[in-house]
Amino acid sequence: MKTKFSVPQLVILGLMTAILLLMAYTPLGYLNIGPLAITFNVIPVAVCAITLGPVGGAIAGGVFGLTSFLQCIGVGGTSAMGVILFGINPFFAFIQRFIPRVLDGFLLGYIFRIVRRFSNVSLACMVTGFCSAFLNTVFFMGALILLFGRTEYMQGLIGGKNVILFVCGFVGINAVFEMLASTVITGAVGLALYKARFVPATRPRNALS
Repeated sequence: MKTKFSVPQLVILGLMTAILLLMAYTPLGYLNIGPLAITFNVIPVAVCAITLGPVGGAIAGGVFGLTSFLQCIGVGGTSAMGVILFGINPFFAFIQRFIPRVLDGFLLGYIFRIVRRFSNVSLACMVTGFCSAFLNTVFFMGALILLFGRTEYMQGLIGGKNVILFVCGFVGINAVFEMLASTVITGAVGLALYKARFVPATRPRNALS
């Protein structure tokens, strides 16, 4: 796996990291609705995965995850759910906020490479953007259920419902909006970076670039 970045790639990584921090510490990154928040931070993670591969995606995901965890203690905003989870178990709260975002970014690097082999770069970027929001939701909620599902707090939220139905109802329109925004914006940004030669020019097998 390639772990050394060129100067232009380091510029992209630095820029995306700065954008992640800006979004984390300003209202730009989150739209809080009830206990959850619509987050746009999945977009810089997807862009890093497209331009830098799995390692770059994982690094950006780690930055996202760290800022998300810090919100549990009121740094860079406050997450209502995060505060409660931190009070229940700080270590599990860190795992639940950090690991899913690192895993998301890491896998996105491979998703882009695989889709790019069979399609044009625009579609590959859009699929990567969609998967960024989709996997973030799946991993985040999966870790939430796995680590805190038996707690009184989560049992109160679940209210005896089927876990899958609870997750679908809980994330609801938030997840749909995240996926739509991430698909469109990542597709546009990724295509622009490809034209600027920041995205590796891997030749697709069955489609023209």
